[in-house]
Amino acid sequence: MNVKLFVKQHREEWKQLEHLVTSLHKNRNNITGTDINQFHRLYQKAAQNLSYSQTYFPNEEVTIYLNGLVSKAHNLLYKDQISSMKQIRYFFSTKFIGLLLEQWKFVFIAMILFTVGALGSFFSVLNDPLHVYSVLPAHIAQGVDPEQLGSSDGAVDSSPMSASIMTNNIQVAILAFAGGITFGLLTVYLLIYNGIIIGALAALFWHHGKTYDFWAYIVPHGMIELTAIFIAGGAGLLMGYKLFVPGQFSRVYQLKQQAKRSVQLLLGTMPLFVIAGIIEGFITPAAISLEAKYTVAFITVIGLILYVISGKLLLSKKQPIGDFDSSYRYNKKPLL
Repeated sequence: MNVKLFVKQHREEWKQLEHLVTSLHKNRNNITGTDINQFHRLYQKAAQNLSYSQTYFPNEEVTIYLNGLVSKAHNLLYKDQISSMKQIRYFFSTKFIGLLLEQWKFVFIAMILFTVGALGSFFSVLNDPLHVYSVLPAHIAQGVDPEQLGSSDGAVDSSPMSASIMTNNIQVAILAFAGGITFGLLTVYLLIYNGIIIGALAALFWHHGKTYDFWAYIVPHGMIELTAIFIAGGAGLLMGYKLFVPGQFSRVYQLKQQAKRSVQLLLGTMPLFVIAGIIEGFITPAAISLEAKYTVAFITVIGLILYVISGKLLLSKKQPIGDFDSSYRYNKKPLL
């Protein structure tokens, strides 16, 4: 049997199973006993079709399609009912890490864009300190005084400051993510722009011999904060790339598919921004030694590494709870 005949013989049953899966997801209260029996029968038949397709058509698109269909039906039929807290714990401990590992290339590109902006402004201001007034926004260039760094330690009202910082950083992340709708152009701009600010400030403090002090006030919260921004930026770049290069699918289809993944990546960064905001509001301006601030930075880096490693280990042991894997990996353009 060739693949075209195989699809022709079974596609009506696959359509029926798709319809039942959709109905069960939307409203289970209206499902009858007959529907459940039919669902179970169609699921078993689709599983048999998948086994056949994997044997005789391993490289055909129908195998990918059936893999997704059977995965969704299996999850719906056999997964345990879980509480909201378990879902949240699963998302942040496992699913988010899976998304991050799959899209690491876009996160890395976001980091490169930020670095390009930082290096460009750093060497510009390093060459001539007066360039800081043309590189930085006026309110930053005129308000920064390297000689006053640390003079107000311990005198800052930390709670409002922390809340304000969290809000600002989350806004930046949302803009970086939403910039994907502009084919990623706004995301690219935001990443480079934020890099320019950091690079110019680093060069300015270099001229005043305050490099060690400057980074002591940046890295404690910056390691987590920048990681979160790179992830959010990577989510925007992913969406923008798929809109710019949709491949064989329409841009509307790609937007629907990638938006879900990108939103989940963005949501996964929220706890990171909260942690970064707390550190920046309470620890960065605290009257503690610079070495203590660097120690906090070291701990945050170790924490991030352990978080990713533990998530990767959990990911290798657990089966997906939701329909993420089937909805993205396998839910390609319908064959039928």
